[in-house]
Amino acid sequence: MIKKSVQAALVAAAVALCGACTGNGTGASEAATALPRTEVTVESAGGPHRFDVEVARTTKEQEDGLMYRTSIPQDGGMLFAPYPAGGGAPRAASFWMKNTPSPLDILFIRPDGTVATLAENTIPFSESPVSSREPVSAVLEIRGGRAAELGIAEGDKVRWKDVAAK
Repeated sequence: MIKKSVQAALVAAAVALCGACTGNGTGASEAATALPRTEVTVESAGGPHRFDVEVARTTKEQEDGLMYRTSIPQDGGMLFAPYPAGGGAPRAASFWMKNTPSPLDILFIRPDGTVATLAENTIPFSESPVSSREPVSAVLEIRGGRAAELGIAEGDKVRWKDVAAK
């Protein structure tokens, strides 16, 4: 017979391993953490580009972002709006790629809706900060390389339909 304390430790280890299998270490799968969605349009020199994205509104959602995601749809991604969570005055943003296995293009968006900074093809798992370099009120993360493919650049206009707070 296995002692109860050893048995409890084995169960805890199995649960932790199962959590790792789902991709986020908490045991919740990507599908189980469904966030509200919205359509984002980026107006570039090449015309409008539409993305169907998840919206991260809370501090927790914004901290998690696209971590652990192994696949980002071609026209998918995540909008952090408002940034920072809960609103308030725009502020400089700094993101990192820790626990993010997929390269991302990160668009830091000014209060007027224009792209302030575009960080292209960020390095998966990097802990180096990626900075907005100025105060922003929203951030859009899309699949790495899409901005270059579509001709998206700093100064382009970004718009979306606001999603009601939870």
